[in-house]
Amino acid sequence: MWEPFRQSLIETHRFYLVQAKLKLLSQFNNIESEADEACESWLENNKSKFDPDRHDAGDFYERANDAGIEFYQLLSDMRDQTWLSVVAGMYHEWDKQLRKWISDEVKHWHRGENVNSRIWMVTFGDIVDFLESFGWGIRNTNYFQDLMACNLIVNVYKHGDGVAFEKLKASVPEFLPAIDPLWDEIGYRDYSYLKVSESQLERLSQAILGFWEDVPPQIIASEDISVPSWFEKALKKDNDMNGRKS
Repeated sequence: MWEPFRQSLIETHRFYLVQAKLKLLSQFNNIESEADEACESWLENNKSKFDPDRHDAGDFYERANDAGIEFYQLLSDMRDQTWLSVVAGMYHEWDKQLRKWISDEVKHWHRGENVNSRIWMVTFGDIVDFLESFGWGIRNTNYFQDLMACNLIVNVYKHGDGVAFEKLKASVPEFLPAIDPLWDEIGYRDYSYLKVSESQLERLSQAILGFWEDVPPQIIASEDISVPSWFEKALKKDNDMNGRKS
């Protein structure tokens, strides 16, 4: 990887996270006081309906408190969704940059639509297999598990229950915190429990930075390289179409 390009990717990622916090996440810093204001607003908007001869003041204040609680819960849910959307945007941008970089590098020595399309279609695990075939032991790094967690979080956020959810629950249940201790005791979880805290967001961000910082500046070709079958098949198909030897 060309060093100025590496630094550009790193700075772009950092910019995204800083601005996401400033422009998006900071809007939820005072939801408690906003809920109190919603309670007061309910009282103000409904004071004309209060008749001391017919109504209990305590009931009115209870309904106002309920309105404040509902407002808080709605904002809290919106905050959680916004945090997850930031994680999704961060991951998807990294994933696209990674696949484009691989595609561009492959084009230095091979031209073919089958290889290029497969690079964009295969799973994250398949991409890791390809990179590891060149001697880069990504799965042994400190950041790999967080990259996998990020991949699973984004898939659960998009699809809900399913294979990704089961993997997330089994491998990193910390992203599915229990709302009620009773549910926690019986192990109940579904996709709606998915949440990412600020410290977890930072950790996932550091995993992406760690990946970019770790990309080898160059890889020396070797006869021992054995690429994954998905790449080998696409390469052969391109070569067969163009009358080249694989």
